[in-house]
Amino acid sequence: MNPTSGPPEIPPGLPPSGFPAPASPPLSGPPAPAGPPVPVSDPLPPPLPPRGPGVVPPFAAPPTEGRTNRLWLGIGAAGLFVLLCCGGGIAALTGLGVFGFRAIDERARVVVTDYVDALERAEYGEAYALLCDDRQRQQSPDDFAATESLAPRIDSFHVRKTQTSTEDVIVPVDVTYQSGSTSTVRFVLAQDTGTGEFEVCGVTD
Repeated sequence: MNPTSGPPEIPPGLPPSGFPAPASPPLSGPPAPAGPPVPVSDPLPPPLPPRGPGVVPPFAAPPTEGRTNRLWLGIGAAGLFVLLCCGGGIAALTGLGVFGFRAIDERARVVVTDYVDALERAEYGEAYALLCDDRQRQQSPDDFAATESLAPRIDSFHVRKTQTSTEDVIVPVDVTYQSGSTSTVRFVLAQDTGTGEFEVCGVTD
């Protein structure tokens, strides 16, 4: 080395040590936007079915035969349903009428049976309780007991079917007295406005 020469020259861009300068860190910032989506090609269409004589298509066409028959069958079923409904309604009304008459007959005969049975046993208080309000206003319990105690004693009786009209409900009773005589007494009934039960309102010819 030449002692008179100066320090070696350092090329520009190198550090004093003589090694390459480290790479500068990347600049911070938002990531680069993604590119447009890559279109995906559609899947291949299914292969067409073979054509030719004797080949059955994959989906059979809807049948057209029998539509007229099914239409008429539906109309006939609807008509039958309406007919049954109308007939059932008439039968129901008839049944309600018969049921109503049977209920009236049963309730009326029960009241008359209890009334005549009380007279047969000389239980005049029980018989008086089965009288309608008009009869009870006309006669006190004592007067009723005195009057019935003088009547012929009942030996047996048979309550017949109830007779109804637009105004009265009548229950005939075949009575056999202890004297051996018989008669048919037609008891007239009325319906109590408060309880709805039948009550004895007298007798008729």
